[in-house]
Amino acid sequence: MYSNLKTAFAKALSRTPAVCLLSLLALPCAVSSQARTVNATIDTSKTSAPISKNIYGQFLEHGGDIVNTGVWSEMLVDRKFFYPVAAGAPTPPPVMGNAAGNPRFRRTPTRWWSPIGGGDAVTMDTKDAYTGDHSASVRLDAKDPHGVSQSGIAVRKGKAYTGRIVLSGSPGAAVKVTLIWGKEAADRQTVTVGRLGVAYHKFPLHYTVAADSDDATLEITGTGTGSFHVGAVSLMPADNVEGFRPEVIAALKQLRFGVLRFPGGNFVSSYEWRYGVGDIDKRPPIFDPVWHAVQPNDVGTDEFLTLCRLLGVDPYITVNAGFGDAWSARELVEYTNRAATTPMGKWRAANGHPAPYHVQWWGVGNEPWGDYQMGSMSLPQFELKHNLFAKEMRKVDPSIKLIAGGAMPDVMEGADQARRINGQYVPDYLSAADWTGQMLLNCLDNIDMVSEHYYASGTQHTDMKLQKKVPIDPPLSFIEWQRAPAVQVRAKYEHYHEYLKRIPALRAKPVPIAIDEWAYFGGGPNSYKTVPAYAWAFHEMFRHSDIFQMGAFTFATAMMSSNRTEAILNPTGMLFKMYRDHFGTIPVEVTGDSPQPKPTFPAGGDQPAINPGSDTYPLDVSAAFSEDRKTLAIAVLNPSDSEQRIKLSINGAKLASQGKLWRMAPDSVDATVQVDKKPEVQVEEQTLGALPGTITVRPFSVNIYSYPVQ
Repeated sequence: MYSNLKTAFAKALSRTPAVCLLSLLALPCAVSSQARTVNATIDTSKTSAPISKNIYGQFLEHGGDIVNTGVWSEMLVDRKFFYPVAAGAPTPPPVMGNAAGNPRFRRTPTRWWSPIGGGDAVTMDTKDAYTGDHSASVRLDAKDPHGVSQSGIAVRKGKAYTGRIVLSGSPGAAVKVTLIWGKEAADRQTVTVGRLGVAYHKFPLHYTVAADSDDATLEITGTGTGSFHVGAVSLMPADNVEGFRPEVIAALKQLRFGVLRFPGGNFVSSYEWRYGVGDIDKRPPIFDPVWHAVQPNDVGTDEFLTLCRLLGVDPYITVNAGFGDAWSARELVEYTNRAATTPMGKWRAANGHPAPYHVQWWGVGNEPWGDYQMGSMSLPQFELKHNLFAKEMRKVDPSIKLIAGGAMPDVMEGADQARRINGQYVPDYLSAADWTGQMLLNCLDNIDMVSEHYYASGTQHTDMKLQKKVPIDPPLSFIEWQRAPAVQVRAKYEHYHEYLKRIPALRAKPVPIAIDEWAYFGGGPNSYKTVPAYAWAFHEMFRHSDIFQMGAFTFATAMMSSNRTEAILNPTGMLFKMYRDHFGTIPVEVTGDSPQPKPTFPAGGDQPAINPGSDTYPLDVSAAFSEDRKTLAIAVLNPSDSEQRIKLSINGAKLASQGKLWRMAPDSVDATVQVDKKPEVQVEEQTLGALPGTITVRPFSVNIYSYPVQ
């Protein structure tokens, strides 16, 4: 993920300026509520390539807390004692690399282990560590309990919690592990551990909580003589689903999003996959130099593939082509895809997974064009590296599909990479700074799909004269603000066609695009504000379904409104589900009598020559048959802040006299869905008679009409 844009995306989620509808009505591009009726024709005889289920794909970067607390059930922080146990917050290692100039990446733990019995009661033993660099050693006292504790744990009344603790110690040690959820003596349960020995041993934990608390505490204490060591400790809700949060699995499974990308993102360029397999308690915790956070390595390759199985989606694994090497990538393919008789397959079987996973989708590196990337190198060098990775990975499984890390002129300009390579802000096609173009020229035989990323902005644009990004002043109208993500899709479509003109081999072997990171700098994660914008981006991908065949939205956890114990789909998740469930898969042509306006800014870089959208301005319409062609779905997006009217004519098919409408049309564009409040957004479902001659479309609404074909 772009180093600087990732920060902007996170900030934008929480502080995008609210859209004032009254002021927008005064903007020159705003559409009057008295607009005329738009005429649109849907010609079912003209179809396009099928829409891939993978266009709805999601992305999970194994960085920060996106995986560790977003989908995994572990309730404890630093459960393997990466940080020394001391009074007060631990001090993270020095900031380095990508984190150095980026405050978002400086991660100090929000919770930590504290000593019980004085600061000198707990030391860190580097000689007899269970995993990682050291383990907590507790000096015992005959009367006063000594040990460690962690607070801030969220528990709920009547729920059971299970876990384990890895201990060693003197025979004279008596250890208790207590979960405390209140101030009274009855507000706790204790597990007393049996006799300890010199060797580490795992002991089970089980608790049933009698009251709600967001600040429960786990205490590990001992009395007696000698000392004891804590190697690792784990606590999860007993209803976890193979280690994952059941409420998150239930929410995400509804989306049926086709494909899930993992483990990064920038994270992958310094990730050692071997640290993420085997005994989960023995996997060493590491300090991630990208996110500047501790990674416990609890969710590794096997856990990710388990998650994909639980969600019913296909895995997409990105290999480390930063600090990583081709041999390691080859061994990872062997670990996931080959029989248990191979060396890596044997290791997988020993880890409890005898059958191969048969992972099809593999990305070779993440944003290798970025000079902020761990292990970054020049384009000519990376071309050699990509081909070497492909050769080694396909030796063990020739059937895999390889996704190359690309960057079209819009990306090279947006990250200011081209200027550093050849002095151009927006690189010429196939120049030394055109990363995608050069990869297609020199690695095409080893590319099945090319990865492209974008993070759209409605507040800044490329000034081709000044050769830099500048604020948009005056602000975009409501419609143009909603158009911004689709603009980025259109720009990549136009760049791709320039490659087709210049690269004959690409015409002979077309390579589709995977937009395997994308999002919009707009409303907060639980707001409706960007929903029409995402629908517009979908429509633009559908219109060019032969080129855009995979997506991976940043992030899968952004589909939910969640806290530490609950999770439900938010407006973005509702939109993805609505299209996945009710839109078709075979696009049909839509024409109209109201063309979209010319682009706001001159063409170049991330600005296309033609605006995205159907000829139904201010509406955008997309239509598609179901796979069996027995149902026609018509999606009508109104990105304006006023009611609009459209007359739909259907050519080439006769629709049934009864159909259905699914609609997202909240009272306010700032409506939200939060787990602890009444939802302000919903997907309405209505049974309709014959398709109306003229449809009135609510402001900023997304509508899918579905009719059987007679």
